[in-house]
Order: sequence, then structure tokens, then C-alpha cells
Amino acid sequence: MQGVKYLIAFLVISAVIPERAAANTVGVCIRNCAQCKKMFGAYFQGELCADTCLKFKGKLIPDCEDVTSIGPFLNKLE
Repeated sequence: MQGVKYLIAFLVISAVIPERAAANTVGVCIRNCAQCKKMFGAYFQGELCADTCLKFKGKLIPDCEDVTSIGPFLNKLE
């Protein structure tokens, strides 16, 4: 019976850890969007960036120094 308790505890922990990790990456993603918005101001679409973080659950984390990662969120110069 003791082994069953450990198995249940392991399964619960295994389910919770990835969920928290995903929440953490979404948080990092949104913080990076905010940082890029501060750096680029009106030329950066911060809301679109944050929406993308939520949509893709933090899998595409923007890096303000990497044009490839923030290109979709930049406004064109006019």
C-alpha cells in the first residue's frame, strides 16, 4: 500500500512541474516583451508580443537584441 501512495505522489508532482515551468516561461516571455517595449517605444507592439506569449505558452521568447525574434512585433519606420 505504501508503494501506491508514492506512485500517486509521483504522478501528481509530475503533472504539476511542467505546468509551473510553462507558467514561468510565459512570465519570462511577457517580461521580455515589456523590456522590448521600453527599449523601442512606439516602434514595438508590446500587446501583440504578450498575446503571442500566451498563445504559444512561452515557447517563442522574444530577445530585444535579436531582430529575428522581435521582427513580427516591430512597426515599420515611416
